[in-house]
Amino acid sequence: MMKTIAVLITCHNRKEKTLQCLQTLFKANLPENLKMEFFLVDDGCTDGTSKAVTDIYPEINIVLGNGNLFWAGGMRLAFNEARKHSDYDGYLLLNDDVELTRDFLSKIIETQEYCLKKHKKGGLYSGSTKEKRSGKISYGGNVLTKGIDFPAYALVQPSEIPQPCHLTNANILYVEKEVIDEIGFFDENFSHAFADYDFSLRAFKAGFPIYITAGICGYCKDDHGNNWSNSKKLKNRIKYLKSPTGLAYKEYMYYGRSHFPKQVPKMFLKLWAKTLFPSLWDLKNK
Repeated sequence: MMKTIAVLITCHNRKEKTLQCLQTLFKANLPENLKMEFFLVDDGCTDGTSKAVTDIYPEINIVLGNGNLFWAGGMRLAFNEARKHSDYDGYLLLNDDVELTRDFLSKIIETQEYCLKKHKKGGLYSGSTKEKRSGKISYGGNVLTKGIDFPAYALVQPSEIPQPCHLTNANILYVEKEVIDEIGFFDENFSHAFADYDFSLRAFKAGFPIYITAGICGYCKDDHGNNWSNSKKLKNRIKYLKSPTGLAYKEYMYYGRSHFPKQVPKMFLKLWAKTLFPSLWDLKNK
């Protein structure tokens, strides 16, 4: 039976990376019973991304953003546009800085089959990525290490079989239609960070299996670095605290209230400790 899925990507002024990602996507091995349709949000790019993409891949639907969507907002726009076109069997979410392996789709399908056999239902399947230079796993899935009511987590190392997790990165993430039908897509309260963690945790709590695939599905550099600011000026550190691409204060606290309400005071203190005493945080994490 032929299945049609929507591929969702958002980009902002990373033309070369976006084109590299698309090149690996279109070179990937496509199963005979799978059809893909593509939705790329150009969120105010000034580097000619849309034209470059359209020149090479005219089949991609370009959706124009306002330049202030950030990652989660861009992905929501791509998703909403896709829903106007069709009621897809599933959705493949990709970061535009990922280089995909040729067999990543088969790994996702294997994970789907594994979940259907083990859990009698589909869910979310995250493809792990690793850094080319270090060989370290950069993104994929995480487990909550102190239980479902505590935010501490650890990255799951991929093995020869799919593995369960609680939180997924959406660098390479396949979402079954059934998940969307029950819990929707990314929460509107997230503009950038934590949208994928919130989404996967909501899916987990709704009873859907959350897994990483066997092996790796691509390459992606972990470019987050320290998640606090070392600026000597307090006003700069507070600006970083509130920035969607910084500590994302508003989103982080909403994430905490939604999933870890008893831990919100500690989460609040942690953010302000990073902001007010970054040198101590540096020492703690050496």
